[in-house]
Amino acid sequence: MFETLKEQPADKILQLMQLYREDPREDKIDLGVGVYKDATGKTPIMRAVKAAEKKLWEEQDTKAYTGLAGDPAFADAMINLVLSDAVARGNVAAVATPGGTGAVRQAFEMARLANPDVRVFVSDPTWPNHVSILNYLGIEVVSYRYFDGETRGVNFDAMMEDLGKAGPGDLVLLHGCCHNPTGANLNLVQWQAVVDLLNKTGAVPMIDIAYQGFGDGLEQDAAAVRLVASSVPECLIAASCSKNFGVYRERTGLLMAVSADPSKTSLNQGTLAFLNRQNYSFPPDHGARVVTMVLTDPALRADWAAELEEVRNSMLGLRELLASELQRASGSDRFGFIAQHRGMFSRLGASGELVQKLRDEHGIYMVGDSRLNIAGLNKQTVPILADAIIKVGM
Repeated sequence: MFETLKEQPADKILQLMQLYREDPREDKIDLGVGVYKDATGKTPIMRAVKAAEKKLWEEQDTKAYTGLAGDPAFADAMINLVLSDAVARGNVAAVATPGGTGAVRQAFEMARLANPDVRVFVSDPTWPNHVSILNYLGIEVVSYRYFDGETRGVNFDAMMEDLGKAGPGDLVLLHGCCHNPTGANLNLVQWQAVVDLLNKTGAVPMIDIAYQGFGDGLEQDAAAVRLVASSVPECLIAASCSKNFGVYRERTGLLMAVSADPSKTSLNQGTLAFLNRQNYSFPPDHGARVVTMVLTDPALRADWAAELEEVRNSMLGLRELLASELQRASGSDRFGFIAQHRGMFSRLGASGELVQKLRDEHGIYMVGDSRLNIAGLNKQTVPILADAIIKVGM
């Protein structure tokens, strides 16, 4: 049977990681993989997470299953973090998932269960796994224009024109903040226009929020999600804890189904639990329990929020430093967009040939579409990157 299997396309980012590891140059720079790194190049365990894990180790007395939806306390804590009081708790169904990716997958599954002919409108570009999962599930993907290659900002008029083609039964996938891979985000006025368009067309929004706290702050990064959830009849929200809690390997995420009609919450909850059962039965609990402990303990939450703010400000500082160094090296302000972008990523808008040249001639690794991970830099490597970018002709 297995001889009939076909080779699957390799993951480009994993390939890039392998190339980086095999590169013998000591001055090489990894700007590819989407993992936060501190100034020493390590991905640290956050102080509050470490403290919660210690307490959990001391107090936990069972490893029994929690439930198909995961621990209800985790759902409550995450719904409060993402939505606050924008939506009544009784209007939100939720299940724990294996990471934000699991939440995305379950959201697509739920949309297909509701409408076997669902079309999913996806920004161009988007996180590659979005399209990969949709293609695997056999769900039609409709691309909408998003990134302006000239300004390196959002091509909002084109985006609205394309989203105007969505209708009832369609799903519109939106990045809640810190757009991956571009770093270019909508402002709240634009978000309101998107909400008005969705209400006009009848399309259902799905928000992927993987970087809350990495952009403009915990509350500011959630503002768009709260606006959407409180303004449309129904929506899906996939939230990840990998980045803002640093629990990458614990695979901790939550999928929310929000309905303006609270009588639909029970049906939504049952559907989400059913989908969990079909895919992996009970979701992982360790990361979810640690996150719950951090969010519900005032001292741990305050320490976590403070450290997350340090992380955010570190990335903003690197953005400003890189934009400044590029201005110095180029004699122009054409790279000013880097300081305006938010989150871990920026897309330079360079050709694959120039990205390859950076790798071959300077040992600088970034994704082929010129997405770079700002958190892969430090104060010493920023000038090196800036000079290399100019030398290859970007």
